[in-house]
Amino acid sequence: MRNSLIALGLASAMVQSALAYDGLVQKQSFDYPGPFTTVSGATIRQVKVGYESLGKLDAAGSNAILIPHFFSGSSHFAGRYKADDKAPGYWDGLVGPGKALDTDKYFLISVDTLCNINTKDGITVTTGPASTDPDTGKPYAMHFPEVQIHDFVTVQKALLDKLGVKKLHAVMGASMGSLQSYEWAATYPAMVERLIAVIPAAQIDAYGIERVRHWGDIVKLDPNWKQGDYYGGPEPIDGLIMAFKVLSLDTLAPEWGDASFGRKWADPAKDPAKAWDNQYAVEAAADAAATARAKATDADNLICLERANELFTVGGKDSLEEGLKAIKAKTLLLPSHNDHLLFPEATRHVRDLLQAQGTPVEYHELDGPMGHVNGVVGMGQAAGIVQKFLTE
Repeated sequence: MRNSLIALGLASAMVQSALAYDGLVQKQSFDYPGPFTTVSGATIRQVKVGYESLGKLDAAGSNAILIPHFFSGSSHFAGRYKADDKAPGYWDGLVGPGKALDTDKYFLISVDTLCNINTKDGITVTTGPASTDPDTGKPYAMHFPEVQIHDFVTVQKALLDKLGVKKLHAVMGASMGSLQSYEWAATYPAMVERLIAVIPAAQIDAYGIERVRHWGDIVKLDPNWKQGDYYGGPEPIDGLIMAFKVLSLDTLAPEWGDASFGRKWADPAKDPAKAWDNQYAVEAAADAAATARAKATDADNLICLERANELFTVGGKDSLEEGLKAIKAKTLLLPSHNDHLLFPEATRHVRDLLQAQGTPVEYHELDGPMGHVNGVVGMGQAAGIVQKFLTE
């Protein structure tokens, strides 16, 4: 997400750099102990994921805040890897001493998911279709076992156990990160004290299933995909480019286009009405951003990751009401008012169900022209709400 259409002239929507976390972060890696068994019963012999952390875990192991990441993100939630990095982690403005995610008070940690699409960036650490199958010495490709959101949580729990985390002061995630956050609260209710679900979904409904399935289906139309066995040859870049254009537009609201581009031409000398290949500014920018994003993405990982999103139901229950019953954590819901991907109406329904079962819940809508993306680039507006929620 951070590298797709968000990059198209949206710097003004980011939290001011003067407020940013002033520090470097390091990617670390975690090897899951022994073979990993997925929720569906398949076995993955070796699982390795990356993680990043800030702050220190207290002696009781109870001041940790887990920050699961969104679909196209990684564990890079704050800081920079090098002083001259162009962009910090996606929630950088919330992080640091005295801020909402106070590094003097909390141990902040985020983990790269299985099947992370950023496996080609040289930094993200993940196990998925692009990983080498130890039984064959070749990439798994689409033979990689199907994984679900619950599997991501299982890997994270093993890492937290190794680090000595006994309690989670909070779990806080945006979009796919909210799916993981809900799953944490439902699976480990005695461990999770607070749940912050940003641009969230507690279940992917029929409409959402079809929306996210489009992203993977578009990639499969590229003849270079070859049923996923493209490793060592031409990759399905054209399919990925189109998938990212669709994905990015799915996450944005109409207000974004008017605010960022209007009907400006890409080239002031080339009227789109005069030739079919003369573009509007929004078209040229979308093409450039999607092309850059596609070149950094593994196609099979994207397909497997969108499948994990399709399959999600909180607590593994087909009934949303039944799945939510396990959640006891004090909950803060932060949907975006103009989200056209994960609609705020659905989150209001979750709020009502949580209230009815006696779970403490707060609800606030994020503002801004960015639709779903308000929960990534526009989170500065919720800093005070988050800080208050974490300290009460």
